[in-house]
Amino acid sequence: MDDWGDFNLALVGATAALAGLVIVAASVNIAEIVKAPALTARLGTAISSLVLALVVSALGLVPDLDGVVYGAVAVLASLIAATFAVDAARRITADRSPLNRLRGLKSVLGFLVPAAYAVGGILMISGSVAAGTTAFAFGALLSIIVALMISWIVLVEVLR
Repeated sequence: MDDWGDFNLALVGATAALAGLVIVAASVNIAEIVKAPALTARLGTAISSLVLALVVSALGLVPDLDGVVYGAVAVLASLIAATFAVDAARRITADRSPLNRLRGLKSVLGFLVPAAYAVGGILMISGSVAAGTTAFAFGALLSIIVALMISWIVLVEVLR
């Protein structure tokens, strides 16, 4: 896991900064966002995905961290992040507004990052360190893409 130190360090900074920017961008229109429970839940999913990437990347910087412990914490953190995705999916499907199109896609987006980290954690626990860290890297990059997509969509929907 030592080979991933620079990558993890970069991801810690990037995900922390991006989570802060998403919160600030949302706060500009918070009065409108909180009127739509699905939008609030989707932003929560975006932020939880970035926090998941932050936590797992930060753990990857811990010297001599056991792979099984690393994997177990990643799975646990993935389950916590998935609760935000479940809430968002429930709210998205409950919103029957004609403007709420692509419900399935909006719902699935929230589960991609926790799923990638859960797979990585399971691989780490099973002893496949190289595959587990690769899954974590995929999850980290995916967290940035998904968070940006969700945040942009939410902000555009608020301003419609």
